[in-house]
Amino acid sequence: MRLNARQLRDVDESEVKKHLEAIKRRPMYFILENIYDTYNIGGLFRLADALAIEKIYICGDSEIPPNHKIKKASIGTYKVVPWVYKKTAKEAIEELRNLEFKIESSESNKKIINFKSKVIAVEQDKKSIPYTKVDYSGPVALILGNETSGVTEETLKLADQIAEIPMWGINKSLNVIVSAAIVGYWVASLV
Repeated sequence: MRLNARQLRDVDESEVKKHLEAIKRRPMYFILENIYDTYNIGGLFRLADALAIEKIYICGDSEIPPNHKIKKASIGTYKVVPWVYKKTAKEAIEELRNLEFKIESSESNKKIINFKSKVIAVEQDKKSIPYTKVDYSGPVALILGNETSGVTEETLKLADQIAEIPMWGINKSLNVIVSAAIVGYWVASLV
């Protein structure tokens, strides 16, 4: 089932429920920390749907659906991507660290491997490494920070690794949706 923008805006969640259950979701999560621009939140819902991620954690001072700007920018994908609000990114990280994931290792060798989720901050920091060098094995949570101040220092300390996207021009950073898309599609290509 593929819906265009008009159909997504008008879709009733109960109408697409059976189709949503059939989607094979990637073991990927977005943790949005203090994202102020509601249009960015809406765009991140669109990206999350495109990647078929498991869930979005909206944290801190971020607005949540059904904020009208999120509804507009998400073109209705806020209704089809699982999401939850947490007061802090730390709460979201703790919840993810307590989840246990079981993944079959191969078709011929039906061994089940238990994974804990990896928490990766997408940020520029003295401890960051190129996003293409980060270990994304197992379930991955990407922390995406505030448009001006980025991921907080407290939250960076909780991350397993910090992924940085190279910037070769005069501008210091990319839009949060663009950053999430670059790293999100990189992770998806590895799974």
